[in-house]
Amino acid sequence: MDPASDQARIDVQKRIVRVLALAQICGGIGVAAGAAVGSLLAADLGSDAFAGVSAASSVIGAAVIAIPVTRLMSDVGRRPGLILAYAIGIMGALLVVSGAAIGFFPVALIGMLLAGGGTTATLQSRYAATDLAQGSRRGRDLATVVWATTIGSVLGPNLADTMGDVAEWIALPRLSGPYLLTIAVYLLAMVLIFTLLRPDPLLVAGEDEEAHPDYIPGTRLPRMSMKTAFALIRTSSAASLGLASMVIGHVVMVAVMSMTPVHLQHSDQTLKIIGLVISGHITGMYIASPLVGNAVDRIGRRPVILAGAGILLTSFVIAGTASGHQSGQLMTGLFLLGLGWSCTMISGSTLLTESVPLKNRPGVQGTADLTMGIAGASAGLLSGVVVGFGSYALLNTIAAALIVLLILSLARERVHVVVPV
Repeated sequence: MDPASDQARIDVQKRIVRVLALAQICGGIGVAAGAAVGSLLAADLGSDAFAGVSAASSVIGAAVIAIPVTRLMSDVGRRPGLILAYAIGIMGALLVVSGAAIGFFPVALIGMLLAGGGTTATLQSRYAATDLAQGSRRGRDLATVVWATTIGSVLGPNLADTMGDVAEWIALPRLSGPYLLTIAVYLLAMVLIFTLLRPDPLLVAGEDEEAHPDYIPGTRLPRMSMKTAFALIRTSSAASLGLASMVIGHVVMVAVMSMTPVHLQHSDQTLKIIGLVISGHITGMYIASPLVGNAVDRIGRRPVILAGAGILLTSFVIAGTASGHQSGQLMTGLFLLGLGWSCTMISGSTLLTESVPLKNRPGVQGTADLTMGIAGASAGLLSGVVVGFGSYALLNTIAAALIVLLILSLARERVHVVVPV
């Protein structure tokens, strides 16, 4: 590809987004299939007390795996990094199946941690979609890849029962079946990335930067420690706001979403009702991604962050005032919770990415996802404590207070912005 040809760059970018979206569908299936039975498998191999460990372990695993993955991306590009993430996910899923087969929970737990590699790949793919994107389309391209996750998130859980039959047919525990599907789709995603993600978008973007008259040889894509990444983010009010939008939006989403099934169960709601409420939430997270991405590009990053904050506050009012018997009101609140998360995630990711130099992006992006993952896992664990000692309404109130802090950060950052980024 001729770096000087804008049209050639646009054509390559379109193909890259298509490839990433296809791989994202596979990754989404694998992540959702494991999530559908992870807590049940943990409870079956250990006890009910370990049920919540499944989700937390995969989230923490995804966050930690982001470190070597982004370092590899800094060295040799997006493609090897995404392949490594999926490979780790496959190893994790194999360990989960092995742990289930021998009935030994520690092996399965290690597998659940490593299976988070698939989540790492799906998160990093959204950044890969921005490497060659034009500034006027950066939000839309990122959102297109995020939206592709919707298909996988719907298909994965619905294939769990069939894969349970497959597992029993080959003499494996039924609950290990969805992880067999995870192995297969992660492998397919690896093949797609390896064969079709060419040229590597990050390396091409680096070549363009080298052609810039201000480029200093040897400065492209250096490795970054977390300390250095945080220091760089703090030097930019826009980058700091982008990170705050991602982390706070994710924290409140995970906290409220995690305890909604418990809130419903305490009112003796059926699993069918609980499933419908959570499905509505997941739909809200992804279904409007293209529209959100378009708004990010047309209206601006900051206005969409503010809109997302407003939607989240509305969701907390609706969900926080609903009893467990009011499933319709909770479904509305959880749908808005997902939609608000989509706004803060897409706009925050876009703002963070474009607010740091290209050579620093992989390290900053990996640090951002690590922070978001650990914060989300902590929120999921602490949400049970809040509800246990307080109430579901109190949890929503605390979540609302965090969003108010985000709005204040947005207002403070805008004071320092003279020329829009």
